[in-house]
Amino acid sequence: MDKEVEEEDNGNDKLGAQFRDHVIGSRTEEERVQQHQDRTAQKDETIQEEENFSDSVKSAHEDSHWVKLNHGQSSTSEKLRDKAGTVTGSWTMHEEEFQVCEDKRQEEEGDSTDDEDAEHLSNEDVDCNEEDVVKIFRKDDYPSDVFCTLTEFRASSLLTDLHLSTEDGESFNVHFPVLAAVSSLIREHFSRSHKENGRVDERQHDDMMSVGISRWSLSLGPEVDHVGLEAIVEFAYSGLVSRLNKDTITSTALQLQCQPALTLCLNFLQEEMNPHSCLDVVSFAEAYEMVQLLEIADDFVLRQFQKVARTLKFRDLPAKQLLKYLNSLSLCVPSELVVFKAVVSWLRAKPKIKLNLAKELMKTIHFTLMTFKEFKEVQSLSMWSDHSLVELYEVVFADFWSNEIKPDSQCRIYLPKESLVLIGGDQISEDLGSRSISRELWFGNSLRNHTGIKKAVEWRRLGEMPEQPRFSHEVAVFEGQLYVFGGKNYYGICDTLNSVYRYDPHQNSWESLAEMQQKRCLFSVVVLDGKIYAIGGHCDAEGIDSVERYCPTENSWSFTWPLDLPLSGHVAKVLQGQMFVSGGLNRDYRCLASMFLYRPETGSTYLADMTEPHAHHCMETLGDFLYVAGGVTTDDRMTLVDQLACEVYSPAADTWTAFTSLPVPHVGAGSAVLEGKFYVLGGYSQEDDSDTNMVHRYDPTTRRWENMGKMPGPNNDIRASVLCLPSHVRFSRDHRLDFFL
Repeated sequence: MDKEVEEEDNGNDKLGAQFRDHVIGSRTEEERVQQHQDRTAQKDETIQEEENFSDSVKSAHEDSHWVKLNHGQSSTSEKLRDKAGTVTGSWTMHEEEFQVCEDKRQEEEGDSTDDEDAEHLSNEDVDCNEEDVVKIFRKDDYPSDVFCTLTEFRASSLLTDLHLSTEDGESFNVHFPVLAAVSSLIREHFSRSHKENGRVDERQHDDMMSVGISRWSLSLGPEVDHVGLEAIVEFAYSGLVSRLNKDTITSTALQLQCQPALTLCLNFLQEEMNPHSCLDVVSFAEAYEMVQLLEIADDFVLRQFQKVARTLKFRDLPAKQLLKYLNSLSLCVPSELVVFKAVVSWLRAKPKIKLNLAKELMKTIHFTLMTFKEFKEVQSLSMWSDHSLVELYEVVFADFWSNEIKPDSQCRIYLPKESLVLIGGDQISEDLGSRSISRELWFGNSLRNHTGIKKAVEWRRLGEMPEQPRFSHEVAVFEGQLYVFGGKNYYGICDTLNSVYRYDPHQNSWESLAEMQQKRCLFSVVVLDGKIYAIGGHCDAEGIDSVERYCPTENSWSFTWPLDLPLSGHVAKVLQGQMFVSGGLNRDYRCLASMFLYRPETGSTYLADMTEPHAHHCMETLGDFLYVAGGVTTDDRMTLVDQLACEVYSPAADTWTAFTSLPVPHVGAGSAVLEGKFYVLGGYSQEDDSDTNMVHRYDPTTRRWENMGKMPGPNNDIRASVLCLPSHVRFSRDHRLDFFL
């Protein structure tokens, strides 16, 4: 068949030659050869132009952002060659005319070697792979530009095809695709109508018919007002919800099933919740059966009960809801007097209606936990002059005096959302003859208010660390899991560790991770931007200036910029996305007052010094400030002594301010922040090496330290953190009450 085609082509060539001879006249053989040579040169020039075009395409691919796509059997290179042929000339159109001369030229040059053929094929494969690439360019502001234009169209009713109206007489002309994209109610309504009737309820308007566009109408019920609808329309075109319309837009978003706007509004409600708005959020969540939002709002009321009880909206609470709050174990109050004042405030709002509920409400108050001063305030109220309350007063009076029978058996139990967790540490034996290192983990299940200012933490066993016990270690919490780093497993110089473990409270399991590149004790650990940093420390009687970074996703460590000098016994914390490092001991064991910013790429930037040197101290972040407490300092004789002074640092002003000193020494203590309060746990006294078997809590609002009872076990060089423990761990019988008071 190929031979027949070749003969046919030759015949066509002969006929073409005869035709040209007939028109132009006979030519000599030399002229014919010259003609073929000219055409061959033209073809070579055209091929070169094609190659230049192809090279320019490849260069554009290499110099721009590209994405590989799979095109199946169709080759992009073929498309490029077709385009190159169209641009560079018409040699492909005359390929048959050139074929004879090309064959002759190839015979003169000789056949290619096998190696050249192989190289040619290989180059074709590479070209094919490189050409099998398509550039994708993106205009980042394209969506916003489009919606800005649509907003302009809506303002002038251009191409709007949906008419929305409310029962209060307002209406809005919008673009149906825009509203349907955010409102599943609108989308499903018209989709259902279209399926049932073949079309949606249409109302043809002359101005729209002129361009062949149908306008649809939808009347909304009384639950949607024009303010909320306008806010939803604005959101659909801009994606914005202002603080002024977040309340009305939330109910409208629910009615129209506008999930994007609803999600944004719920975030607003949670972030901006305050004592004056939280009860409105509770009512809203109950009305629309929003369980998760209701839990968050209820929790806010319970944690901020003292402030909420002072608002006017509190007096309008239904009795059933008030009783629910008063009986909750999550009710956070500093004293029973706060609860009593809240109940009286509620009763006085409508005394004729509410006084008959006084007895039931008073049962929720632990009068036995009041001090004499507090109970005198209770007795002084004029409400007791009401004859209907005489019997109730006698019950209250008897309840208060019952405290003398079993003073320690009465308490108000409070369950925080998160739990204090103690890890490792060491302690002295009861006979003071030896010390022991611990593997234990303890957690504070509840906080308990006893009579007056007496408080305590209910401690329960959580488990044990795997393998070796440790002290002078470090801990961190990342994505709800507890990380334990380094430390010492005994008291010798060479007993420093570099092992790392991770505890998952939901699985109640431990996992061994990549070891630190350097053994460390008396160091500090922080979490920043998804990475964990181990800073400085001590090993083999030498201070450490190195810093290494752990990547949880890769389970690997890498060194970052070192410290300016070896540090141990210092503390690092994160505030406003930056690492702050305070105090510590230098290589000469001199206590430092320094404070500096540490950046992994550039190192240290020094800030204002503390007013007092601190080492083996505690530092925690509360709000926009850093609080420093405890540890040791250096006296005039360069001797380490207990440091009771406390101070707070303001990054905005780069200044330190003293606050209430600790009542007892806490050297090498653990620390944590729970619900806005600064806990200092355990430690020892530098003066006599005695254990500090106590927990103290600083409340920034009252500016005083509170005694929170005793430690459950180890005290010295212990570490603490805050974990969200699952309910099956907190209330399991296996984690029974092991230590209280």
